Amino acid sequence: MTAVIGLGARETDPTPAGFVRNPPGGVADLHWEHGRWTVPAESPHSLRGLRVHWPDAAPEGGAATSAVLAPLLDLAAAGVPLHAGEVPAWVIQADPALANLLADGDWLAEPPRDTPHCTAALRREEHSVRLRRHGLARRGGGAPPGAPTVSVVMASMRPGLLESALGQLARQRGVRAEVLLGLHGFPAAHEAVRRAVEACPLPVTVVEADAATPFGDVLNLAASAAGGDYVAKWDDDDWYGPDHLSDLLLALSYSGAEIVGTAAEFFYLEPLNVTIRRTDYTSEVWSDHVAGGTILLERDRFRETGGFPGLPRGVDAAFLKAAHAAGARIYRTHGLGYMLRRGASARHTWRLPLAHFLRVASNQWRGFRPSRILAP
Repeated sequence: MTAVIGLGARETDPTPAGFVRNPPGGVADLHWEHGRWTVPAESPHSLRGLRVHWPDAAPEGGAATSAVLAPLLDLAAAGVPLHAGEVPAWVIQADPALANLLADGDWLAEPPRDTPHCTAALRREEHSVRLRRHGLARRGGGAPPGAPTVSVVMASMRPGLLESALGQLARQRGVRAEVLLGLHGFPAAHEAVRRAVEACPLPVTVVEADAATPFGDVLNLAASAAGGDYVAKWDDDDWYGPDHLSDLLLALSYSGAEIVGTAAEFFYLEPLNVTIRRTDYTSEVWSDHVAGGTILLERDRFRETGGFPGLPRGVDAAFLKAAHAAGARIYRTHGLGYMLRRGASARHTWRLPLAHFLRVASNQWRGFRPSRILAP
């Protein structure tokens, strides 16, 4: 039994909302027949992916080519994993980025297994993220036009981490960022601060607060200088992929949410030299919870909420709780471009023992093992 993917106007733009990490179906065939694409009757989100079989002859003219590729871009925008054993020259010429993605069969190399350590679902989701970025951009459902300005707010008690944190910010793509850095208990004259700020090509505004100042107040002191279109929170000890901010803006655009953030999936347990992935928090869903180091919202909305609560810890959770209670819609996108660092509990404002993360892990690896979305 097959269904037809229509080529006419869409009631809603395709998005990856509702993406299923471990769908019940397998890889089905997508055929071009009688001027249309046909697929099995199941929803594409219930399938592991679709294998593309091209028309027998190349389309004649740009309009015909667009008619063939448009439904594929819709599927890509929805995050449906796609693969083609061969990609014809006319596809490569019309959309080389899509052609490269369709030719990537690495996500199919490992068959899915019903074990907690299987990485097949992870490879599949990485492929989906790359496809949805391209599909949304081509189908007009992407981030706001131009390069939006994001005011990135970071409070730090650890000068030795600033060089790495600012370096990751400098590598962000598709956005214009400014850094609002709150120094929590040490001065701007500290050698590590001067070295990190001088090496950062982004505008950096530095504010100082003594160690007794509540963490939330340090964040607000830094955020008071925000001049960007959006405000994003950044943690000094975590790792962020180069498309972290642009992925958040993408999610903000296609979801229509007031606040977006990622799922907290990848953790590096530093004392154990172990990476774990937890999948109990689903992604591409509406929620009242996102990873605190990934919160992003419009600057005016941030100010309307009153900023971060002036607490010594639990600031992110309290901010999200208050915003949600006030009616803000919160959307949680994928967490593949973000890795949290966990050291000794006393060093974090979010205090949980390392054993907790081992208990909730779906995957566990020796050493530092981020997703390929964070570190290709």
